[in-house]
Amino acid sequence: MNKFPNEEFHFPIKDYDPNYVYALQQQDVQDFMRSLRQYHSDLYSELEQLGLDRGIVDYLLNIIVNYSIRWANTNQTAEQIYNRFQRQYQWLNFILSQLKISQSNFSKIIIRVIQVVLEMARGALEYPLPVQPWIGWEDLGGVLSTAPAVSSWQPNRLDVFAGGTDNALWHKWWDGSKWSDWESLGGVLTSAPAAVSWGPNRIDVFGRGTDNALWHKWWDRSRWSEWESLGGVLTSAPAVSSWQSNRLDVFGRGSDNALWHKWWDGIRWSEWEKLGGVLTSAPAAVSWGQNRIDVFGRGTDNALWHKWWDGTRWSNWESLGGMLTSGPSASSRRPNQLDVFFRGSGNNLYQKTWDGSNWGELINIGGNMDSEPASVSWGPNRTDVFFRGPNKGLVHAYRIY
Repeated sequence: MNKFPNEEFHFPIKDYDPNYVYALQQQDVQDFMRSLRQYHSDLYSELEQLGLDRGIVDYLLNIIVNYSIRWANTNQTAEQIYNRFQRQYQWLNFILSQLKISQSNFSKIIIRVIQVVLEMARGALEYPLPVQPWIGWEDLGGVLSTAPAVSSWQPNRLDVFAGGTDNALWHKWWDGSKWSDWESLGGVLTSAPAAVSWGPNRIDVFGRGTDNALWHKWWDRSRWSEWESLGGVLTSAPAVSSWQSNRLDVFGRGSDNALWHKWWDGIRWSEWEKLGGVLTSAPAAVSWGQNRIDVFGRGTDNALWHKWWDGTRWSNWESLGGMLTSGPSASSRRPNQLDVFFRGSGNNLYQKTWDGSNWGELINIGGNMDSEPASVSWGPNRTDVFFRGPNKGLVHAYRIY
């Protein structure tokens, strides 16, 4: 049974408009350079170890990124593009010989750089670039049977979870410099998972089991726990948020289609409480401050609906409009700031933002989604979004505000 193969991913290439490729090249070279620096710093280090200083490395990579994007709408391999590059920039061989740098070692690294750029550029073509400056649109592989979930327990750390084709929970993480392989955490899920972190090196994951109850598994800074049942009868995937250390608030749609809530207060789990409403999707939940929770769901009119806990009571439900074709996801970049994401028309990713005083207009970010999104913020100016793409792999994009 195919689970999460660690295979190199190749984006399907179509006949793209060359004007679009040119616009991609002119607009996003610096975005690709930032992605290289942040996610592929090992390539920088390897080039520097050959004897090139950082300024020269940046200069060469800028040229190579420009050149590679030009060939992104072809079926050329990274090796073929590098051979063309060498023929066009013959002065590079002279510089390498003058600096006594091994051309074969240099070539191996640059071919890997070109491959990374091709995947980013072809991903941007397959998942068209949005008006907003979202970066990445990278396929992280795997074969997902559910929508993903994501949490972050420190800056530049991401932990992503999803159901595999064996219905077990699978895990992939970004450690600040590279993505791990997928690992199985077992269990048998009948829904997408939900994940949150309430402290450094702590992760709590939830999912619906074969008995439709809520099941829980956690990372305690040294190992993963066994699965535990928290009861209930869920008709959707769960959602979870945390507004302080050792506090968890879990939500799900019940058999009556209302929102139900269960929480961990640091000592024990509460009973389930009913929060009303009529949901047609799994809920999403996030906390932007002490004793604050915001919950979202799709209503019977397919619009986005919102309910919040202000520290003393639950609000009524309010409609935020839109036309959802999936459940929502929510994240917060700073206090009194909310970003809600969902799949809308054309399978595109949509965003709606609360800026502290008003809800903004819906923004069509683009993409080609095959699931609900998952979102998280690991810093005041950073948001990461994940979803299952049309090939069932995990797709990732991020924005720096």
